[in-house]
Formats: sequence, structure tokens, C-alpha cells
Amino acid sequence: MAFASLVGTTIEYYDFSVYAMAASLALGPLFFPSGSGAASTLAAFATFAVAFIARPLGSIVFSTIGDRVGRRRALLICLLLMGCSTVAIGLLPTYAAAGAIAPILLVVCRILQGLAVGGEWGGAVLLATEHAPPNRRAFFGAFPQIGPPLGFVLAALIFSVTTAVSGPEGFLVWGWRVPFLLSVVMVGVGLWVRLRVEESPVFDAAASRDELVKAPLIEVFRRYPGRILIGMCTALGGLTTWFLITTFSVSYGTAALGIGSQTMILVVCAAAATHGVLVLPAALVVERFGRRIPMMIGAVGVAVCVVPAFALLSTRNPVLIGLGFCVTMVPFTLIFGPVGAWLAELFPTRVRYVGASTGFMLASLLGGFSPLVGSALLAGGRPPVVLGAYAGVLALLGVLALAFSPETKNRSLLTSE
Repeated sequence: MAFASLVGTTIEYYDFSVYAMAASLALGPLFFPSGSGAASTLAAFATFAVAFIARPLGSIVFSTIGDRVGRRRALLICLLLMGCSTVAIGLLPTYAAAGAIAPILLVVCRILQGLAVGGEWGGAVLLATEHAPPNRRAFFGAFPQIGPPLGFVLAALIFSVTTAVSGPEGFLVWGWRVPFLLSVVMVGVGLWVRLRVEESPVFDAAASRDELVKAPLIEVFRRYPGRILIGMCTALGGLTTWFLITTFSVSYGTAALGIGSQTMILVVCAAAATHGVLVLPAALVVERFGRRIPMMIGAVGVAVCVVPAFALLSTRNPVLIGLGFCVTMVPFTLIFGPVGAWLAELFPTRVRYVGASTGFMLASLLGGFSPLVGSALLAGGRPPVVLGAYAGVLALLGVLALAFSPETKNRSLLTSE
């Protein structure tokens, strides 16, 4: 079950990461041409942010399905929706070919991507966590967390190969489409795996006891608003850091610092790989010492590391930049390795999908605007260290939220509260 969850999140976040890289490198001039390269890039980042507005809606729709009729069905729909919308982007006409309809279609596809990711993350985490033995929930629940960095690394490698093969001119003509179109193969594999997955035994037990509710969204906001707020604040600083590193820095490094696009992609790829490698070790730490204190240490570590990491952008040295980003991923992973299991343990079964997804997706909504915020913060020639200060303050907000969080390590997933 952990493997099935990993496959699903990898595919979903591959698709999502492909768009992020395309927005940094190609979508601005192709879909939002203007006399200013900065304006085109800003418009492309705006479409990147649009999906984060759709994420909470996707979370509401699919988590309601997941809490009412089962995790498995919701996840199958999410996978199909993401795959179809991603392939559709690869087939879209550009502004030069279709005029204003091209960016409109791009935004529609981007909204569909956001809806799919909004439902995928929570369901994948619950499928793994609810199948796990009680003393291995963080470890099993960490497997879906490997999906985002793994999907990003796959997207980065495919973009690097495509740009090398197509060349700068060919990339803007046809090369940018290839990573989107390759999604059809990955979705086929994902469907094959997920169709063989059984429903969560914890969900089946709740259904057999007639504990399910007709309106889980209303129930979770009525009874557990504080837990949703804690989940959102805990994830916000890390997600902001993630998107600034993996999305904004590629565009900034290429356009403002004169670093080659392939070099910047490989730099952020190294950071994502560092995170992916450390996810399971971080989960083992919280299995031993509990969730709350290690995650607080991780949040403090992000606040400390992220400021010098972004300050190193001013050196224009890819090695130093990559080192700063990779070091930041160490405490970052101490938060995001166990965050799935921790959020699942905060909520009872009847509203677990809605509760876990809503908190995380609200943080994603706010964090998803970080490339736009980054562009605004660096306007007027401000140094990139201000990005680190911005992300660091939000990471400290997570420390405060975790201070009010209960320890959930020994909490039963079968409890009604």
C-alpha cells in the first residue's frame, strides 16, 4: 500500500513540477507575450499560483468523496484528472497560433491540475497510514512524501535532456511539450498499480460501525478548527521554502543571475533529491522520539538555514547555491517526512481525509504564491537574502503552531475523537 501511494504522488507531483519548470523557462513568452520578459514570466507564475487556489477546492471535493465512499475511489479519479489535464497542456496551441484562447485554455488545464493535487495528497497519505501497523505509521506515511521530490527530480531530468536535445530555439518550438506528453505513460502505470489496491481497513471499520457522516467538511470545521489551523501553520513555512527553491530560483537564477537553465535545474534537482533521500530516516526519528519535538526542531532549523541559503544566490556560484539549498533540505525533511502521519493522527476517521487535506492544502495555497511574492520582493534590485527572511519568518510560525499541537504518536486511528 505504501508503494501504491508513492507511485500516485510521484506521478501527480511530476505533472505539477513539469508545469513549474515550464512556467520558469517557456510558458511566459509562449502564452503571455509582451514587451517585457519580466512581465511574461510574472504572468506565467500567476498561472502557477492559480492551481493553488484550486487545491483547497479539490481537497474539499475529493476528501468528501474519500470520507464518505472510500479513499481508493477518490484517488483513482484524482490520478485520471491530473493525467488528462497535463497531457492536454502539452497539446495546447500557443498565443501565436490561437490568440487569447491559448492562455485561457492553459488556465483551465492548470485549475484541473490544482483540483487533482488537492485531492491526491491526503488520500495517498491516509491509504498508507491507515494500512500501517500502529508503531510504523510515520514510516508508512512517509512513502507518499517521497513522491513530491521524486516527481520533481524526474521532471527536472526530463527537462534537462529535452533542452539539451532540442536546443534553445527548438525547446520553445516543441521541446517544452515533451515532458507534458510523457505523463500519459506514467498515468498508465499509476492506474495499473492503484486498481490493485484494497480500501483502507480503518475506513471499512468506521463504515461498519456506522460512524461516517454526510457532511465531513462541516463536521471538521465545527469540531476541529484549531487542528486545521495548526496543520496549516506548521506546513506553511516549509512549503514556501520548497516553492521558492524549486520554482522561483530557477527563473531568477536564469534571468537575473545569468546562470544556465540546465545548471539551475540541476541545482534544485540536487536539493529535491536530498529531501527525498532523507524522508524515511526522518520518519524513523519521529517513530522513536515522537512527532512534535523533532518537527519543532526541523522548523527552527529551516528558519536558521534558509536565510544564508538564499543569500548564496548573490554569489552566482551554482555549487554554493546548491550547497545552501541542500543543507536547508535537512531540517525541512524533519518536518515533511512525518507530516502526513501527524496530520492523519490529528483527526478521527470520519473526517480524517477532509481534515488532513484541508490544513495542508491551505498551506499550499499560501505557499504557492511564493514565486509571485518573490518577484515582488526582489523588485527594485533588492538582494535575494530577503527571500530567506520571508521564508524564515513563516517557518517560525510553524514552531509556534507545533507548541500548541498534541503529541499523536500513541493515538489510535480507530478512535472516534
